[in-house]
Amino acid sequence: MLKMISHHQSKLIVSLQKKRTREEEGLFVIEGDKLVREYLMAGNRVRLLAGKPEWISGESDELLSRSDNVVTVGYDELKRISTLTTPHNVIAVAPILSKPFIADTINGHLSLVLEYVQDPGNLGTIIRAAAWFGIGKVICSPNCVDIYNPKVLQATMGAFMHVDVYYTPLEPLLERARALSVPVYGTVIDGESVYTQDLSQEGVILLGNESKGLSENLLQFANKLISIPGPEKPAAGIDSLNVGMAAAVICSEFARRRTVACNGSTKR
Repeated sequence: MLKMISHHQSKLIVSLQKKRTREEEGLFVIEGDKLVREYLMAGNRVRLLAGKPEWISGESDELLSRSDNVVTVGYDELKRISTLTTPHNVIAVAPILSKPFIADTINGHLSLVLEYVQDPGNLGTIIRAAAWFGIGKVICSPNCVDIYNPKVLQATMGAFMHVDVYYTPLEPLLERARALSVPVYGTVIDGESVYTQDLSQEGVILLGNESKGLSENLLQFANKLISIPGPEKPAAGIDSLNVGMAAAVICSEFARRRTVACNGSTKR
């Protein structure tokens, strides 16, 4: 017979909403039927599954066996420990899988490099776009929002399982890119249109802070400045795209060029 969630387990789940606790415990929280199920089906293990009895009874023994502990939780308690306004049927606590970052791996393919992206929705959208367009690495400055922030994970819609996300100082990374002759594309308001710029299928795409854009310290490493053209006369209050939307548009154009190249066409 399954046990009900304990006070200690509930307290742990709530505490993991804080970055400091996640780092100390080496754990993070996954919420939602779809995200939890996909995470387990991908072969990952979790420390704890806390679900409504009907959710647990509807899952296979094989899936449930990928958790060290399986406990039931009622709706009122689930609502108390969830970060969502309307909680789903299950919450999982999973170990953070740390991956060492090796700067030379930026050679030979495309990577997104983010400077001081603070909004969880933007980071989640960027990771989701990277996964959709086949970009396997997102490299963040240390002051970017945490990948394991619950709002980031929700915004990725599961894409965090398919993209490697790293946190590292960016200037040494870009110095290494320069030494390896890896193209560095800086996204700015007044750059050359991404639709007319020569784009390689390897390189670093730099994206900056929501309000400040890229710092001069990083822009000095960019050998190509690109932008997304808008209307000649923007409507009042619409002078730019947010960084999440901009990343999706830029990734789309790089992917389109890849498709064109694979088809042997020179058209843009």
